[in-house]
Amino acid sequence: MCARAVANRAPAGRLPAALLLLLLGFAPLATVRPGAAASAIGLLTEMTIKILPRIIANMEDANNVSLPFVMNENKLILKRLNDLSLQLMDGQASMVANIQHYTAEVVHMSSVQNRFIERIESLYALIGIIARRERTMNALLQSTDPHEPLTLTQFALATVDMSNRDSVIELMHRIETLVLGDHLISLPVDKQNIFVQLGETASSAICGFGLSPQQMIYSLYESVALTELKGYIMMQFSYMLLKTQGKGNFTVESEERKLEMQTRLNRTQDLLHRVMQQTRSDYWRCDPEQGKHRENVTYVQFTRLLQGYIENEVDMNADNTCRETCAHYQYGHEQHQCYKELYCAKQPKCAGRIYECEYIDSDMTICPAAPGSQRRYEYIEYENGELRGRKLSHCPYGTSQVESWWRWLFWHCSYCFCLCDDVGRHSDRYVSLRQSVSDIENNKVVTGLRFVKVKQVVHLIVQQGKLLPGGEIQNDTIEWVTPARFSPLDRGIRSEKDYHTLTYEKRAIDLDDIRVSAGYVLTGVRFRLLGSHLNLEIRMTEMNFTSGTLVDLDKSIWIGNDDTERTEIAMKYKDIPTRATGKSVPVSHNGQFLRFGPTGGRLDAQQTTIPFMDAQPVYTIRPGPLSGAGLLYKSLPNFGGYIAPKLFSYDYGPHIQTPADDWFAAEQLKRSELEERSTFG
Repeated sequence: MCARAVANRAPAGRLPAALLLLLLGFAPLATVRPGAAASAIGLLTEMTIKILPRIIANMEDANNVSLPFVMNENKLILKRLNDLSLQLMDGQASMVANIQHYTAEVVHMSSVQNRFIERIESLYALIGIIARRERTMNALLQSTDPHEPLTLTQFALATVDMSNRDSVIELMHRIETLVLGDHLISLPVDKQNIFVQLGETASSAICGFGLSPQQMIYSLYESVALTELKGYIMMQFSYMLLKTQGKGNFTVESEERKLEMQTRLNRTQDLLHRVMQQTRSDYWRCDPEQGKHRENVTYVQFTRLLQGYIENEVDMNADNTCRETCAHYQYGHEQHQCYKELYCAKQPKCAGRIYECEYIDSDMTICPAAPGSQRRYEYIEYENGELRGRKLSHCPYGTSQVESWWRWLFWHCSYCFCLCDDVGRHSDRYVSLRQSVSDIENNKVVTGLRFVKVKQVVHLIVQQGKLLPGGEIQNDTIEWVTPARFSPLDRGIRSEKDYHTLTYEKRAIDLDDIRVSAGYVLTGVRFRLLGSHLNLEIRMTEMNFTSGTLVDLDKSIWIGNDDTERTEIAMKYKDIPTRATGKSVPVSHNGQFLRFGPTGGRLDAQQTTIPFMDAQPVYTIRPGPLSGAGLLYKSLPNFGGYIAPKLFSYDYGPHIQTPADDWFAAEQLKRSELEERSTFG
């Protein structure tokens, strides 16, 4: 049935079929894959570059009733656009709440903070109004009951009446002002646009938003650009309503709205390109709230790597003598015997090497830790008043009085405070050297990172998801890649091949940011040994962004930072990380390293290995491919801190097509040429 027939049979007051055609008569978008959100970047690019000219052409051909009209198919297209709008609105509400919460932590000038919060809230309030009016338009379009001409006229006038401050025309101008800025906003010119402000705020609290700063800015752009497109459709729809009711021709007005939209999109996209190039793309996790840390959930730790240990010098030499001082026993000594079954018989023996001994005082009171604890002592209190560790009001397992002694009046057999490096079943000190990779054969890429500890071995593992066109990820395919369970004691497991053992000499880890090359995405991570340092490598695989496919899989490349000239972050005299009363902040930069070691003697009797490894999963709330990965060290002054994975979100900026000035004419010319070739074969 032709459109004319449908229009002629429409009841009085019902929307003519030709008007439905104006909104619905463009090519269907790609079908949404199960479990995947609609590709916003794909929709926006396709709308601005390909589909919108067809909408315009249909509007200009409104009187051409010979065009085919397919109600069911075209309604699905509009429904998809509306569904995506609702998804974005949910994300926008969450973003506003996050910005309100975290801006308070990072913006010190309350007036600047309040202005920015007010600005972002005003923007999303206007976006919400446009979304509600779009739903009203959809209801008019989809209703099977007739509407009074007055209802249609009121909707149209509320949309395009330039004397009405709340018309869609005026709302779009206000959105433009909020996004791009003007002389009424009392900020420097280079910081008037909202993208710069949002980027600075997000960069000051990267771990708090669930998105990288670049992702935050791009999400805001999507909201604004989609709102621009929806507003434009409503305005053209309203002009057609008024035209069919004999209120005028509106040709000039329709053209003005087209030029305004074109100008705004060009300005916004040009601005986005410039801001994205200057905005960070990294993301890592904040510490949990105070009291919420849980071992093997929010952090994992190495245990008894270098641990404070009380030993008498008589037991640290094969001659059973006391001729030296504690300072003599600095590097790699052993416990050779337990002289007369003194205090050495009351504590677990250091079966490994002993380092960095010092003399503090002759006599002491020792409060031992519970059997099976990762600690040896709760605290040590010396007779001269020095306390190592935190003294308890009550020592659950009783205290031991330990006294040094003199031998033949000449030699003092001193109890020394040393470090014990004891590889054994009570010491978790192994790092997996096996790779953790995504299933590239099934088009999966890395979307997240985390540390886990399995059978005394710490692994860095990846989260993976299936790549879709336009850099999207199929949500129902996201999963963590389970590490292979192995113990260093298992048959066939090889040291420095499957795992690395931390020791006094080999306990350094490099802190690097590693990024993939242009056109590639992250598909794996692993540790290697670079000299005696643990060093991160990443695997990158080439990607076809448009089709969403990985290519040349056999040419995937492992890359890392080979630099051996690095600066060390000192780790002495630090307390247990979980005792910190605030949240850690990054204190490292690319190209540094640190050594795992014990906590401070006075603070914790050197009983705990620091830093801890942040075990919180690191992924963004909007899944996407990654352009790199790294390790950072975060802490607060006087605390041992955490080594945390960080990721670099994919930069969508280069894929945002900025239309040329004549993009409408060019696309319409292409469309005409295609139709002409189709007509004449």
